[in-house]
Amino acid sequence: MRTTRLSALLAVFLLVCSCASDSEKRERGERAAKSTPERSDYPEMGKVERVDPALDELIAPDAKLERIAEGFEWSEGPVWMRGAGSGFLLFSDVPKNVVHKWDPAEGAISDYLKPSGYTGDTPRGGEPGSNGLTIDKQGRLVLCQHGDRRVVRVEKDGKWTTLADRYQGKRFNSPNDLVFDRKGNLYFTDPPYGMEQREKDPKRELDYCGVYLVRPGAKEPVLLTKEFDFPNGIALSPDEKTLYVAQSDPKRPYITAFDVKEDGTITNSRTFFDTSPLREGRKGGPDGLKVDMKGNVWTTGPGGVLVISRYGKHLGTIFTGEATANCGWGGDGSTLYLTADMYLCRIKTKAKGKMP
Repeated sequence: MRTTRLSALLAVFLLVCSCASDSEKRERGERAAKSTPERSDYPEMGKVERVDPALDELIAPDAKLERIAEGFEWSEGPVWMRGAGSGFLLFSDVPKNVVHKWDPAEGAISDYLKPSGYTGDTPRGGEPGSNGLTIDKQGRLVLCQHGDRRVVRVEKDGKWTTLADRYQGKRFNSPNDLVFDRKGNLYFTDPPYGMEQREKDPKRELDYCGVYLVRPGAKEPVLLTKEFDFPNGIALSPDEKTLYVAQSDPKRPYITAFDVKEDGTITNSRTFFDTSPLREGRKGGPDGLKVDMKGNVWTTGPGGVLVISRYGKHLGTIFTGEATANCGWGGDGSTLYLTADMYLCRIKTKAKGKMP
C-alpha cells in the first residue's frame, strides 16, 4: 500500500516538473520572440550635413542614414504603431492607394490597408491613396484620404468612421497631413494635390486651401486659415502653444508658425523658416514635418530633412538626395523614419520625438 502511494507521489512530482519545464520553455520562447534583434545590414544612403555644432546634441557624429526598403511610387506619412513586440511602422504609397507595414524584426514589407484613400468603383488618376497618417489616444489609425477627400479613423473592428469630409456643405480638396493635440483636437491641411487635375479640377468645391480644426464630437470643422496656396505638413510644439504648417508652394517655400489660443484656434501668423536659400541644385521642398520634445523642428525641405532649432536656426540637413515627402518618429521615439520618393529610410538620433 505504501509502495503504491510512493509511486503515485513520484508520478505527480515528475508531472509537475515536466509542466514547469514546458512552461519555462514557452516563457523563454516568448522572451526570445520579443527580443528578436532588428536587422543591421541595411545599406547606407546620403549623409548628415552639419551646419551648426548644436546638431551634435541631436544626431551623433557617426550616425548613418539607412535605406531599409525601396520600390514605392511615392512614399508618405510614416507613423509608428505600438503593438506586439516593439511595434511597427505604417506608411502610405499615395499613387498605389495602399498603406504598407514595415516589420522592424524581419525587415519585411506587407500591405496593411488597401485601398487606403480611394474606395470608389471607377478607376481614377492623380494621387488617390492615403497621405498623412497619425494615431489617436485609443491607438487607432487616422488617415488623410486623397481620393475620398476626407479624414477617417479605422476602428478596432476594421470599420471606418469619417471625422471630416466637408466644410459648410462643400467637399474638401484632398486632406493631406494631420496632428492631434492632448485634448483630442485634430488639425489638418487641405491642399489640392490629391485631385486629378489639382487646382483646376472641375470637381473642386472649395476655391481655397484651408487649415482646419476638428473638435472632439463636433459635426462641423473650424476653418483656421486660408492664407496658404499649398498647406502641407503640420505639427504642434511640445507645449502645444505653437502650430507649425509647411507651405509646399515653390514661390513661398516657408514653414509658418502660429500661436495656439485656449480654444484651439490660431493667431499671429509668422514665417518660422524660409527654405528658399537652400533650394539651388537640390530636390524637394517643405512637405511633412515633426517636432522633438525640446521643440526642434524636423522638416522635409531641399535635399532631405532640415533640422531647425525652436528659434528658427538651421542646424543641419539629413541629406537623402531625393525629394523627401515626410518623416516620423518611431521605436522608443529616438529613431526618425523618412519617406523619400521611392525609398523608406531611418536614422538613429539622440533626440526624443513628440510621438502621436
